[in-house]
Amino acid sequence: MNRLKKYIISNLSTLFLSIFMPLFAVASVIFLIKLAAYTAVIHLTIWEMTKLFIFVIPELLFYTLPIAFFLAATLSLFKLSNDNEVVVLFSLGIKPSYLVKILFKPAFLLAIVLILDFFVIFPHVKVLAGNFISYKKSEAKFNLSASEFGNSFGDWLLYLGKKNEDGTFGKVFLFNKKKKEEILIGAKNAELINDAGILQLKLRDGQGYSYSTDKFTQINFETMLINDTLSTHLTPYRSTLDYWRSDERAKQKKRMFITDALLSIFPLISLFLIVSLGVVHARHQKSYIYLFLFLSVALYYGAILLLQDKLSFYTIPTVAFAWFVLTYLLYRRTIVKRF
Repeated sequence: MNRLKKYIISNLSTLFLSIFMPLFAVASVIFLIKLAAYTAVIHLTIWEMTKLFIFVIPELLFYTLPIAFFLAATLSLFKLSNDNEVVVLFSLGIKPSYLVKILFKPAFLLAIVLILDFFVIFPHVKVLAGNFISYKKSEAKFNLSASEFGNSFGDWLLYLGKKNEDGTFGKVFLFNKKKKEEILIGAKNAELINDAGILQLKLRDGQGYSYSTDKFTQINFETMLINDTLSTHLTPYRSTLDYWRSDERAKQKKRMFITDALLSIFPLISLFLIVSLGVVHARHQKSYIYLFLFLSVALYYGAILLLQDKLSFYTIPTVAFAWFVLTYLLYRRTIVKRF
């Protein structure tokens, strides 16, 4: 029995890796395309892009692991069926329930990993990624391009004549138009300073002009500091429970919790369906396994999306119980009766 178990697990592992790696690669490419869109808004180094990718790895794993396991487990049994190895096993007196027992342990461990992933790791990395993006936006480096109009710094329109080798800027002009007053500032040099997430523009050797319908004012200065009014908004992270119970984006987090909870247990409650689809008689049955795999995943996802707004958190036990019962009845009818 141990050799049989190792043989089935070996086939499952090989197919799992061959399915998981392409799925993960495709999901990674989609994220990298999304990440490339960020670079049009904020300045990101290669290390910062790598850091953002690391933040999203738990999410990529969560949405690829259960699907990869479901497909790999079903196709591994289907391969054994086509090679007539499953029929031989049943002829030797081994019951179909033994296949369910073999798959139960990896499915159970995967479900535990997925639950910890979405419930514990998700909140932490999402807060880290959100704060990181917010911090990078507060730097406003994406706005500061030399010899281009359209730069902005808080409420100011900003023009930079050139960028020096030391990172400072030369020939700087700022303009701010209010309801009753317009302000124009010119400086020979400017330096961008990030003080704990609050951006400052340090101007040197310049003049400032303020004019309205009533008066005109001019000042000369050696140094002037202008603060960006758009400071960084960082989300505090206290604990996992605080994240899920907070009122911030409550509706979105509720849907995510329902969906992710059901996706976490999908491999575990689909064991009977895996055996039902994977075990066939090669000579007497015409299998549409790929169609059935697609329909199974689509039906499960569709049930989650359809019921979560109507049943709220009751969607979790309703879908889980209904899916388990229906797949078990299918298993009894297609596998137990036949083999």
